[in-house]
Amino acid sequence: MISLTVTALVFGVVFLAELPDKTALAGLVLGTRYRASYVFAGVAAAFALHVALAVAAGSVLTLLPQQLVHALTGVLFLGGAAMLLMKKDEDEEEIRRPENQSFLKVAGAGFMLILVAEFGDLTQIMTANLAARYDDPLSVGLGAVLALWAVAGLGIVGGKALMKRVPLALITKVAALLMLALGVWSLWEAVTG
Repeated sequence: MISLTVTALVFGVVFLAELPDKTALAGLVLGTRYRASYVFAGVAAAFALHVALAVAAGSVLTLLPQQLVHALTGVLFLGGAAMLLMKKDEDEEEIRRPENQSFLKVAGAGFMLILVAEFGDLTQIMTANLAARYDDPLSVGLGAVLALWAVAGLGIVGGKALMKRVPLALITKVAALLMLALGVWSLWEAVTG
């Protein structure tokens, strides 16, 4: 049986913790380049897996070496920034055409980005701790996954809306710089942590 109180509490806590996180940025970047529904499918699947792992493992996830998680995240963000900066300018209309974007390619990219970048993240550890505290894995899992999906959806929709008003080249450069900063910050945390 699902407790609406626990579900709502977990939703609120996880939603607020995830809003300023890199997930919204990742969703925004992917949302500007690919079909929103495909991006959301991959991102939603990755978050569902993360929540399932967090709920199943309870507080065990807090034992993962944070330095390794930060280093891997940093390298992935630096790689993403390099890919964005080295990409040739493309015709914006061509990028928007759905036939140039296979579901597996786009959903897979969203899934892998979130799967790796969010592993051991604050919200995953928080979900594990909430699952251990309330001993209600279904309610905690439901609240956490709905919160993560909501943040991802906001980022993806925001990316589509932004693309209508700002040139894609500028969005790509800003996103690359943000990814570069996140990569350097993650590597700094890995070295100093």
